[in-house]
Amino acid sequence: MKEGFRQAMAWLHTWAGLTFGWLLFAIFLTGTLAYFKDEISHWMQPEIPARAVTSEASLTLAQNYLQQHAAGASRWLIDLPSAREPGLSVRWQQTPAKPGERGQFTEKLLDAQTGSEVQGRESMGGDFFYRFHFQLQMPYPWGRWLSTIAAMVMFIGLITGIITHKKIFKDFFTFRPRKGQRSWLDGHNAVGVLVLPFHLMITYSSLVIFMAMVMPASILASYKGDPRAFYAEVFPASGTPELAGKPAELAPMAPLLERARAQWSGGRAERLTVNNPGDANASIVVSRDDADRVIYDASSAVTFHGVTGQQLSATPQQPVPMAIAGSFYGLHMGHFASPVLRWLYFICGVASTAMIGTGLVIWLGKRQLKHVKSGVMPFELRLVEVLNIASMSGLVVAVAAFFWANRLLPVEMATRADWEVNSFFIVWGLSVVHAVLRCGRAAWIEQLALAALLFCGVPLLSALTTPYHLGVTLAQGDWTLAGFDLTCLGSGLFLAWAAWKMQRTGQTVRVAKERARLIMLEQKVN
Repeated sequence: MKEGFRQAMAWLHTWAGLTFGWLLFAIFLTGTLAYFKDEISHWMQPEIPARAVTSEASLTLAQNYLQQHAAGASRWLIDLPSAREPGLSVRWQQTPAKPGERGQFTEKLLDAQTGSEVQGRESMGGDFFYRFHFQLQMPYPWGRWLSTIAAMVMFIGLITGIITHKKIFKDFFTFRPRKGQRSWLDGHNAVGVLVLPFHLMITYSSLVIFMAMVMPASILASYKGDPRAFYAEVFPASGTPELAGKPAELAPMAPLLERARAQWSGGRAERLTVNNPGDANASIVVSRDDADRVIYDASSAVTFHGVTGQQLSATPQQPVPMAIAGSFYGLHMGHFASPVLRWLYFICGVASTAMIGTGLVIWLGKRQLKHVKSGVMPFELRLVEVLNIASMSGLVVAVAAFFWANRLLPVEMATRADWEVNSFFIVWGLSVVHAVLRCGRAAWIEQLALAALLFCGVPLLSALTTPYHLGVTLAQGDWTLAGFDLTCLGSGLFLAWAAWKMQRTGQTVRVAKERARLIMLEQKVN
């Protein structure tokens, strides 16, 4: 009975991993890249300079700019720069022409040190990987549903994998190189056990994030079928004060940051919202940065009177259930992570991606062995092989193409950001065609070699198309731009090694087959 249960879990682990493995590989790879989405965005918009400035100085520049260019607006929004996001973003909402209408928003990026306008190239940047990770470039809510179902399957795969491998920790310390399928299985077990807590945390927390979407029954029952009432109670919107109709000068906003920090025990401000600027009934809402603590709380804010600077209200502390849910969200997103911890997140994400990839390779390899003598692969195995190649090496090529498109597309091109994304999917689609036309190992080698060439070429491409190359960024101490180029170079070298290793292994296999054939011929002759 015990063996039967374990075999059933092994069957479920195998087939759950196969059916959703290709999708999970894409979700985990793009999610791993999203841990550095701000750094990727900075590289893809290098015109926005990184400056060492204080929040107070940047806020004063933003206030002066808005008073000059948006004095008649109904609302201002100021996103302060940080170590990861160098740009000072200001937006303002025009006063609507008719009551009940929504005024249009205008957005500008400013140099955080001088307050002058900065024109960055149009790009989705790292937000593309972040949004693809859970929306899969699909209309709402279908992409979120599909990614959540994939997370459920991943969680099942983890639990069944733990049950199936009764010697899981012993297998972790066992790795036999150059043993074909045995080596792949050893690697699969090693990366699975090494970061097992991360696998479980990241998968379970993703289910918690979309809990209200996938399990809305209790909300619908408690709020009589109106989920909007639930969200309005859980995330109450700050009320916008009515216009007094009397002009009044807005108080300096920079001193309010220190008063807000005192409310948050030293927490950092991320955004300021000014309602009715220039009116006697103006208000200033200082929102807390979610990156200064593990527990995520999107509504944490302090509200001040815009003219007198008097504190009007402060968001109360989260209830325990919301704090628990917020901690899962914070752990999943990793916004709180320091640079070292963020790299640890990244490495664990790469390990999770590798675990999924090795599982797909193992599934196919075990079944290909049964057809070695005949030399004819069934259609279903050939289909899995094509999907393996396109979903793994093809996706890596597409990521590199996305970065190349950022540098090669004209800066003034219309819908430029859309064409960066289009380049990603076009190249990914071509990798499927290539995998169909070429035999398995050749397709792997060629796509890995192409990915290696593209990634290694990123620093050179930056030097040829922009003034922001390694010689400049290293000298200026802009470690975000320099680190991106160096990471691409390192990734390219690793992919080149993987392509060389696969080619060498293929040559070894061919030599072994030829020797076996010659031995068989000699035996027949004798």
